[in-house]
Order: sequence, then structure tokens, then C-alpha cells
Amino acid sequence: MDMTSTQVAITETKDILKDIFMHIKFNVPPYTGREKEAICRAIDSGKICGDGEFTRKCSDWLKEQTGSPGVLLTTSCSSALEMAALLADIQPGDEVILPSYTFVSTANAFVLRGARLVFVDIRPDTMNIDETLIEDAITEKTRAIVPVHYAGVGCEMDVIMDIARRHSLKVVEDAAQGVMAFYRGRALGTIGDYGCFSFHETKNYSMGEGGAILIRDKKDLERAEIVREKGTDRSRFLRGQVDKYSWVDVGSSYLPSELNAAYLYPQLLLAEEINCDRLTSWNRYYTMLKPLEDSGRIRLPYIPDECRHNAHMFYLKTADLEERTALIRYLGEREISAVFHYVPLHSARAGRKFGRFHGEDRYTTKESQRLVRLPMYYGLSEENIEVVTDAIRSFYQSR
Repeated sequence: MDMTSTQVAITETKDILKDIFMHIKFNVPPYTGREKEAICRAIDSGKICGDGEFTRKCSDWLKEQTGSPGVLLTTSCSSALEMAALLADIQPGDEVILPSYTFVSTANAFVLRGARLVFVDIRPDTMNIDETLIEDAITEKTRAIVPVHYAGVGCEMDVIMDIARRHSLKVVEDAAQGVMAFYRGRALGTIGDYGCFSFHETKNYSMGEGGAILIRDKKDLERAEIVREKGTDRSRFLRGQVDKYSWVDVGSSYLPSELNAAYLYPQLLLAEEINCDRLTSWNRYYTMLKPLEDSGRIRLPYIPDECRHNAHMFYLKTADLEERTALIRYLGEREISAVFHYVPLHSARAGRKFGRFHGEDRYTTKESQRLVRLPMYYGLSEENIEVVTDAIRSFYQSR
């Protein structure tokens, strides 16, 4: 039996709506259209290992954009953190203060050096480490503070740096989510002794797997090059400063492939466009969901006046874990991918083995159980944001 024109129109409309629903992913890796050309250029150059044309271009861009005197591309943010732990001379038995609400790499980098982890509570407004609790956690074994800039929103770095100076501690900024974000006009990652960026598939700018370490003091740069090149002085050899290179220090293989750097560089050239696009999406989410916050149903992200964020993520907070689970399920049934985030490290088996929680866990666990991350990526359409926010409003209208 032939379909009428009305039936055809209805079917097509359903297909369009289904297509909108079916493809609202949580993340889509950034892509500008120039990455393939850059990768082919790297292949044609005959040099696809690290420290070629595109590795240098990415490093130079990051130095110019952040104002950091030293930037080295790495295989991941995890690698950058491990390098920072080595450069900070973390030894077995040393203590490192950090939030429990973070990715496991933040902790692993220091556990690998034999350090003990001292977790402190977070602020419920920004989900960053509570700077007012750090000093009480310091002991004679403390060697470093590791602030994590959650969602590209800066920690209270003036207070943290003051504490570090008074107690002669190193500061390693986990700025994995912080490219193109600032605290009091200073780029995240440039304020502490070392800063660590991520260029993972889920980040604002991506090379698939990759990262960078930012080094504040130029005297650390030569050793950083050695650590990054498996403990050898190969970088000096390539610059003609020595006639051969050899093993001179501890290190590992932290140098990324030139192919990865070639994928990243076109995105850096469009960094401002990508940043503006994400901020537009973030602001659209905020505006559309603000009435739900005003009615007391949800909480939206808080951005302190001294911070300029980069729209790395958009999250909301539900009343509790039960409501969060229901909301994520409700959105999933409508083919909208929304996800929670970190499970606090101090609650994990390895977290209990390698560290301790200092003071009271007032917010880390409770707030982590309320948080839902919504789809956010370069090129997210206004129509898809409307679908997501309409679904969230529908969920709360039904409760």
C-alpha cells in the first residue's frame, strides 16, 4: 500500500527529530578541517618522531599565548604531571596536598615517586580545592601543593602561592582543563612552579592523546628537556651544543609524535574561534537553565569574578545522588548523553592505600554525587542545546 504525502511528511519529520535526538553525544573531538593537511605535511617531511616542525610550532604558540618562559609538549597531561614530580624532586615519604575530587593521574604522578597523598576538602561553589584548609594539612613532610583547576575555573591561586612561599613548598598546577583560561589575568598553568595541560580527545583542543608542561623558572628548563628525552641530553645535541648525547639523568619517554602535534596545531591557530564557540554554548545553557536554578531545583556553575573560564564543561547539580541517577537515565532514554564525573580518590582502594583525607569530608563526596555534565563540544548546535534543556525542564516538571 502506497504512503500518502502526509504520511511521508510525518515519517520524514520523525526521522529528523530522531536524528536530533540520536546524535547528541557528550563529546565530539575538536576538528577544524585542516588537520589532515598538517598531518600529511608532517609525513612528507620525513620526520614523524617528536620535536619536529609542528611540535615547535605548538610549543611556541603556547609560550606566546600563556606568557610562560618554558613550554614542552608531552605525550599526555599524566606525563606532564610525572615530569613535574621529578622536577620538584619528590622523594619517597614526602607528602603532597591535593583534592580528592580529581582524575587519578593527579595522584599517580606523585605516588610513582613514593609520595604520600594528603587529600583536603573542596569548595562546593567551584569544586576546586578549599584554599582555607591547605595550611592545616601541612606537616614537616609536605613538599608540594597540587591545585586542580576544575572545569577551567581557576583555584584561589594568590592564597595558595602565599602558603607555598611561607612553607617553601612547590606548586604544581593541574590545568588539564585550563587552556585559554585565566586567574586575575594570568594564564592557568603559569602561576605555580609547574603547570600541566591536557590535549586529550575530550579537551577543548586535542591531539588525541597529549599534553604540555609549563615551567616558570628557566633554570628548570634544561633538566626538563633531559627528563622528557629519557634522561638524555639529546635536545642539546640537536641544537649543536654537544657533539654527542648520552644518559645524564633519570627520565622517560615523554615526547609526543610529530603526527599528534600536527593534528593539534590547526586548532591552536583557531583557538579564539573555538573558545568563543564553546563560551556561546555555555552561556546558552546557563540562560536556558537559570529559571530552574532560581526555583531551587538545580544549581548551576559558579565563576568567581577573578576567573575567566574557557567553557571546558557545563554541569549542573541535582538535589542528591538518587535524583542525579534518575536525570541521567531520563536523558539517556532520549538519546542525550549526560555523565557524572570523578569518584573521589580517597574512597578508592588505591586512594586509601597511598593517602589519607585530612579533616572532614564535608563536600567532596556529597557534591561529587550531585554533579551532571551535559554535552559540550566545539560546534554544538543551538538546536541540540534546546533539546537538552527542554528534556531537563521536562524531567523536573514530572517530579
